[in-house]
Amino acid sequence: MFSFRTTPLQDQLDKALTDGRVGCFCTQNCWEPGNARYMYEIFRGRGNLAEIFSPRDTELTPGTNHIEFDMAAVRTLNAVVVEIQDVGSRYFNYTRDVFHLMEEMKELEDAPALYIVDHVNPAGRVVEGTIPSVPAESHVPKIAHRHGLTLGELVALYHNEIGARYPLHVISAVATGSGAQILPWTIAPASDIPGLFTCDMYSGGGLWNNTDITPGIGTARPYEYIGAPFVKTGSYEPLPIPAGVMMRPCSFTPACGRYSGEKCFGYHIMLEPGAEYHSLLHTLQLMRYFRERYSRFEFTGDFAAKLADPVLLAYVEGSCSGEEMREHMKVEEQKWIRKAKKYVLYDDLPYRIR
Repeated sequence: MFSFRTTPLQDQLDKALTDGRVGCFCTQNCWEPGNARYMYEIFRGRGNLAEIFSPRDTELTPGTNHIEFDMAAVRTLNAVVVEIQDVGSRYFNYTRDVFHLMEEMKELEDAPALYIVDHVNPAGRVVEGTIPSVPAESHVPKIAHRHGLTLGELVALYHNEIGARYPLHVISAVATGSGAQILPWTIAPASDIPGLFTCDMYSGGGLWNNTDITPGIGTARPYEYIGAPFVKTGSYEPLPIPAGVMMRPCSFTPACGRYSGEKCFGYHIMLEPGAEYHSLLHTLQLMRYFRERYSRFEFTGDFAAKLADPVLLAYVEGSCSGEEMREHMKVEEQKWIRKAKKYVLYDDLPYRIR
């Protein structure tokens, strides 16, 4: 059973929410400005709040990037209410944690109902990249790198994809105070997603985390800065720079993460006003450039599973042309948009940058 609801969470009269045992799966983004309270306080006030699943430690602590949950506790619940701020890319850990929860709930004989308090996607409806065609990271559905959907729409897609039978209810983003009164990046979604431009950079920039170049984690502008101690900058560098983008040579010393305390050299990616930025495409071009320019540059961790596309991988490794890669990405983006449109709950539709 699926429903899309256009009245606020506190006005829902489902017995599971009014009288049942409720678990709240949430981040700091579940704060509702109209009533100056967090979502879970609704159920605490009713006396039926049974569990809170939230990131460990304080909300913007580096490394605090997962929501852990106990399935023994989930099993005792009548409803699980999810409220996080998705950031528009399939890499985002808190969203992957929601998918993980959904997978585990599918295995329960008598699973609780799942409620999603939806939020606007701060990365907008722009689509970038491809649907995984090889085994991807865990708890990642078959969606594009930058998917152009809201969390509620994503969950509806995944609920169908995994064949889940528990009830799913999505509370419209326009029914909540946070959707009407504050912009979706006002409360930082995570320690490495601090502000306005971060989500536009993350669909490509998130891939730097699986290389030995840092995307500025531990600085004030993650995913806008890229660099490493071994990078040499200068105006003579033939960097790939798309229209509407400026690459400012800079230096920075991360306070945490890769190269913590070390001076790095690199670039500040800056967008001209109104520019539409294809972060994934630009990042792949930069990766190919750095790989050809620096013998020290390498992919780390499971980069191939994060990219989840042999053609894109072949491009950054130098065995596929830019023209072939771009044509492949165009076809895949069109394919994803056709799939995504089936799950859109609002008036605007996903689109690709032409």
